[in-house]
Amino acid sequence: MIELPVARCAIDVPLPHLDRFFDYEVPEALDEAACPGARVRVRFAGRLRDGFVVERLAVSDAGVKLSRLEKVISSEPVLGEQQVTLIRAVADHCAGTFSDVMRLAIPPRHAATEKAQPKPWPEPSIPEFVAGPLSDYPHGAQFLEHLAAGESPRAFWQVVASAAQDPWQGLVQACAATLRSQRGVLLLVPDVKDLERLRERLGETLGAGCVAVLHNDLGPAARYRNFLAASRGQARVVIGTRAAAFAPVRDLGLVALWDDGDDLWAEPRAPYFHARDVAALRATQQKAALLYAARGRSCEVQHWIERSWLLPIEMPSAEIRRLSPAVRVAADSDLALERDPLAASVRLPNLVFETIRRSLPQGPVLVQVPRAGYLVALACQTCRTPVRCAACHGPVQSRRRDGEQQLSCRWCGRLVVGWQCGTCGDRRLRAPVVGSVRTGEELGRAFPGTLVIDSSGECVRSQVGGEPALVIATPGAEPVAEGGYAAAVLLDTVMQLSRPDLRVAEEALRRWMNVLGLVRPGADGGSVAVVGPSDDRTIQALVRTDPGGFAERELADRFEARFPPAAKFITLEGNTRALDEMVQASELPEVVDVLGPVPAGGSGPGGGLDPDEEIHRLTLRTPGSHGRELTAAVKAASAVRSAKKAEGAVRVRVDPAALA
Repeated sequence: MIELPVARCAIDVPLPHLDRFFDYEVPEALDEAACPGARVRVRFAGRLRDGFVVERLAVSDAGVKLSRLEKVISSEPVLGEQQVTLIRAVADHCAGTFSDVMRLAIPPRHAATEKAQPKPWPEPSIPEFVAGPLSDYPHGAQFLEHLAAGESPRAFWQVVASAAQDPWQGLVQACAATLRSQRGVLLLVPDVKDLERLRERLGETLGAGCVAVLHNDLGPAARYRNFLAASRGQARVVIGTRAAAFAPVRDLGLVALWDDGDDLWAEPRAPYFHARDVAALRATQQKAALLYAARGRSCEVQHWIERSWLLPIEMPSAEIRRLSPAVRVAADSDLALERDPLAASVRLPNLVFETIRRSLPQGPVLVQVPRAGYLVALACQTCRTPVRCAACHGPVQSRRRDGEQQLSCRWCGRLVVGWQCGTCGDRRLRAPVVGSVRTGEELGRAFPGTLVIDSSGECVRSQVGGEPALVIATPGAEPVAEGGYAAAVLLDTVMQLSRPDLRVAEEALRRWMNVLGLVRPGADGGSVAVVGPSDDRTIQALVRTDPGGFAERELADRFEARFPPAAKFITLEGNTRALDEMVQASELPEVVDVLGPVPAGGSGPGGGLDPDEEIHRLTLRTPGSHGRELTAAVKAASAVRSAKKAEGAVRVRVDPAALA
């Protein structure tokens, strides 16, 4: 034992074999400033490194002479004990390092903001009663009562997909109930567009300026100011996007997360955590209430419901059908073909024009298309051979420039002039993939005099008025209409269902349910036309507005096939030699399947991988009961390779969001 003033520090070193805390002697001059949570600079392996003090000790059990702290960068405690515990749990859950998670959880310091005199932070004004939809659901009122009583229930709120249902106001109800129990609130949404809507609702109920907002689009000063307001206990309500799941909320009473199936919740950088898992870990550790809310339902949430870890808050089926817009399919049934013989072969069957013609006088009509642009992909009219660039062999697209149609390569940007099919010699083109711009042109010609609004690509609208208009949007870019859309049309649904991904059906239904959530109820004339195969079970679930039943069947299929969340999946990506070394260094459980390695395809560089090497993927699969054991074995193997300075990086992903 070394009896000296000691600071135990988390150092910004992402090497797996150094994934632990290190003790440093605290000089007398720095003793007061080196408090837990302070930013410090230390000498590590001969170099100066930044880090945080996680704990102060009277003695060290290191057994060696300690190096001294070089400098206290800031004595502001921005890394609390609960954050340390959460970061450690997330790192272990994802087979990553504390340093990687810490870098994402704590924003960069803004010295001027930190040194400035903090302005008074308004206290939220909590009304005795907050109206909203959550209390109208079975078990919804009881959930709010438990929150107000200081208890910590866990639930999933299945929001009815209708413009008449305001999910943001339901989250405001949960927030207000938690504040009555003198506890803090953390509300998480996937993107800035949703963040602004939620902040507006909170401001209307709790008062302006009392909510701390955290997201990457804020400037460094504003983001750090709001982070400090939460860390210092000034802000009792924090809302934010993915990284805000680690926000230092004092006396946390509720963690609520909207639309957990959105792929924006998956962190694209190591250790590739999912905010849904971070929220679950945090609520469990800090004994806070947990609320997931969505119009769709992910298989992970369904798994927790079936294990009774989450309580479902949902309307009866009859009430869902009454509140939702009516859904019709233009498909290949005998009756549909009798009415419209071309329904099975054309992109815009008669039902689409009927729906638009009937609904336009009542208000705006939303048309969802999978891709932005004009003619996104081209092929030969005769032999269907894809059109490729002669220079780089990339795909060729058609774009509108200065009112003229031009062919250009999507990879190198070269113009393609005088194209002729190399297979059959034909010069005629067809478009198997039509973008939002071309769709707007076609519908604009069919409905002359109608305003056409494009919300896609780099031109995304957040809101449109209630006057008649055709709104063409890609998934996730649909603007909110004042009073709700009179109708919606879902085009090219087969394209959304044909991607090679495990979650393709779940993701398609989630996107479509969010479209339904923008349309007026059927009782008010709201309707949705779907162009796709009527026998597809995803489209059938949409017609029934039954995301719960779909998730139940999807989860059963995954259990049978042994896919997540029924089983633990860990993918390893790197060159074949590095993958072999990882497997040999891992003490794998007996019940583990080693699948591959196979070429990684579209994984791309990053994660320390060499872009010049051929990347392969190896998948490890084990039953969920052995998931922690497998994750720990992979993490230990990464540490062994790191200590040996083995050549070739290996990217580790635990239960990856995309599994093709």
